[in-house]
Amino acid sequence: MMKKFSLHLFSLLLTISLVSQLLKSQDDDFFRPPAGRVILAPHDRSDSDPQQVHISLAGKDHMRVSWVTDNSHTKSIVEYGEQSGKYNGKATGEHTRYDYFSYSSGRIHHVTIGPLEPSTTYFYICGGSGPEFSFKTTPQTLPIEFVVVGDLGQTDWTNSTLAHIKSIDYDVLLLPGDLSYANGHQPLWDSFGRIVEPLASRRPWMVTEGNHEVESSPVVSPTGFKAFNARWKMPYKESGSTSNLYYSFEVAGTHIIMLGSYAEFDTESAQYAWLVSDLGKIDRKKTPWVVVVLHAPWYNTNTAHQGEGESMRMAMEELLYKARVDLVFSGHVHAYERFTRVYNKEADPCGPVHVTIGDGGNLEGLALMFEEPASPLSLYREPSFGHGRLKIVNETHAIWGWHRNHDSNFVVKDQVWIQSLSSSKRCSQSVDQEVLLSSKDEL
Repeated sequence: MMKKFSLHLFSLLLTISLVSQLLKSQDDDFFRPPAGRVILAPHDRSDSDPQQVHISLAGKDHMRVSWVTDNSHTKSIVEYGEQSGKYNGKATGEHTRYDYFSYSSGRIHHVTIGPLEPSTTYFYICGGSGPEFSFKTTPQTLPIEFVVVGDLGQTDWTNSTLAHIKSIDYDVLLLPGDLSYANGHQPLWDSFGRIVEPLASRRPWMVTEGNHEVESSPVVSPTGFKAFNARWKMPYKESGSTSNLYYSFEVAGTHIIMLGSYAEFDTESAQYAWLVSDLGKIDRKKTPWVVVVLHAPWYNTNTAHQGEGESMRMAMEELLYKARVDLVFSGHVHAYERFTRVYNKEADPCGPVHVTIGDGGNLEGLALMFEEPASPLSLYREPSFGHGRLKIVNETHAIWGWHRNHDSNFVVKDQVWIQSLSSSKRCSQSVDQEVLLSSKDEL
């Protein structure tokens, strides 16, 4: 009874009350909504049953299964197979926990299973008890479809976004930071895990940190990211990184780089050295697409968070440009914006397309104001909740679409075909010339 009362009280205190002012968008028939109320998902299973189940890619042909139990004696075991109720595979992993002031987490389990067959449905149970889950592995070759959604939170609009995502199948979800918006209130991490479990237990969710994941405190977490690192373990070791805050992975002809906006990124940093090494290992003949995901946008015409990604852009943009990165996705700004191909603040046909998509459903509401007049680099911008989909069709072309939440339906408001830079003769030749000039300079 006391737990239920505390949960309702906590929800009441966290509910955001906003003035009901609705602002009209570019469409005559659409009004932008205020932020939704905070939704808390209660724990309705036994202490030994798994909760907050989510999966992530963990190297070639492997998947990491993560979950939480209140019972500290539950084993970190996953049983899995290609038929429901029949598990011919079994793997044992590790577990951890953490304290944050008066909060003590449950036992957090991480188990890597595999090798797995591509494009195959597997059924699994966690810890030897509880409900059966299932997931589908990623395809081995193109096409592949990514969902991209940032600043997700746990509000009414979060639920709307998740419902829209669930309505059309996808292969991998990319989240450029700001997951739970716990902001130190650790029960919100548990609630967030329960809210996303129906989706995150079925398809791999690959995340990077945002500012709301920092949660630093001189006493309990001087370096920050205590909950994030414990709960959302990503394949950083598998990609040669020394930090869960930045890593990379490859899937179906696509190399994804998840950068850390809140880890050191200057030219002398470990992240910078890792990025140089990671980019140098990419074979564009085998991996024609390269995508970068980070939190604080390098290009932004919204009045919110102006210039916050500038120092990182100055440190790392040239690396991405010379590597012919195709797209850069960011969050942080609670709106949607797509830029033309750009480098060094100028339109450049060999630069990446930058997309800000921090509009998943956060509790702070939308960033409504954009700078005027609009920059010619910014091709579409709108402060509305939604998510994006990147379908890489083949080695040369992909289609990007932004799906705006609109009542019970999602509305595709921005859509564009994108050519891979690896298939562009102009950009490939310029890279070869740069390498040649560099070699001559060294001689």
